[in-house]
Formats: sequence, C-alpha cells, structure tokens
Amino acid sequence: MPRTLSESDVAGFRERLCEAAERLFSERGPDAVTMRQLASELGVSPMTPYRYFKDKDDILAAVRAGAFDRFAEALEAAYAEAGDARARSARVAEAYLDFAFAHPQTYKLMFDLHQPNELDYPDLRRAAERARRTMSGYVGGLIEAGVLAGDPEEIGAMFWAATHGVVLLALAGKLDPGADPRKLASNLSHALSRGLRPH
Repeated sequence: MPRTLSESDVAGFRERLCEAAERLFSERGPDAVTMRQLASELGVSPMTPYRYFKDKDDILAAVRAGAFDRFAEALEAAYAEAGDARARSARVAEAYLDFAFAHPQTYKLMFDLHQPNELDYPDLRRAAERARRTMSGYVGGLIEAGVLAGDPEEIGAMFWAATHGVVLLALAGKLDPGADPRKLASNLSHALSRGLRPH
C-alpha cells in the first residue's frame, strides 16, 4: 500500500518534475517531450507524474508560471532599489535583459510560445499578469516625475515591444556580427523616451 504523501512531499515532487520539464522543454521543445520521458528523467514509473499533474499541458503551464514569477521577482527587486525614477527604470531594463540572456530557453517558453488553453490555468494567468505589471509599472514613476507623458500601459507596452524585439533578434543570431544588443536596447529606449517627453 503506497504511503500517504504529505503536502511537502507533493510540493517537492512537483518542483523536481517542473525543473526536469523546464530543462527538457527548453532543449527539445514542448511538443517533443512526453510524460514517459519526464518520468524517466526522475527515475519514476510512467504513471507517477499523473498523480501530480493532469497532463503535459498542466506541467507546461506550471513551468511557465514559475518562470514568469522568477522573471517578475528579478524586475521587482531591481525597481525596489533606491534611486530616482530614471535610475530605477534603467535597473528594470537591465534586469530584463539579464534574465533573458541568462535564461534564453526559459525566456522563449514564456514569451515565444503559444499555449492555446492558457485561460484554463489560473496560476499561469496570475504569474503572466504579474510579469506584465512589472514590465510597465515603472512607467508610472517616470510620468509622475515629469520624464514622460502619456498612458502608462501603452508606453509600457511600447518599451516592452522594443526590448522583446531586440532580445529575440539577438537570441536568433539576426543582429549584425559584433552588435551589442544591450546598447541597441538602450538606444531604442532613449529614442522612445525622447518622443514621449512632455511638451
């Protein structure tokens, strides 16, 4: 008779399974990974993952939710450091690029993957929304400081689109050889800021 699992047992196995899944999803792409492979990675029976997750999509949603939370934590920590609105926004941008270039495959799982049933996973929706807020929250501080003028959500989306575009081009090797993606992202940010200054 199998022993009863405690909450910490369940949480620990789920975490180990998500770590293995993130690695395999990143290396092979989610479509190429099976539940059997995930079980084998952890040295458990093929049916064991089903005790903790409904299916592979459920695992993918959990992996992506964890990634969004780690990403948001990095940006929130950068914004929380002391400094004026400009300094804090610069640190958020730097934290964004640090995360993307340190964890490129995870970044792609977060932003370059369409999971059709995302609405079925409340934790994934929560984590993605948290990440979205961290990518535009600093804009409110810039507007309050008189650095920028406009709708903070729209401006945040503009800066995000610019940064995301640079990251994807860099990760795909599409920038000119020797081009510095961090400098390009900074130049784009400054160009956008000039056009968004109060008149």
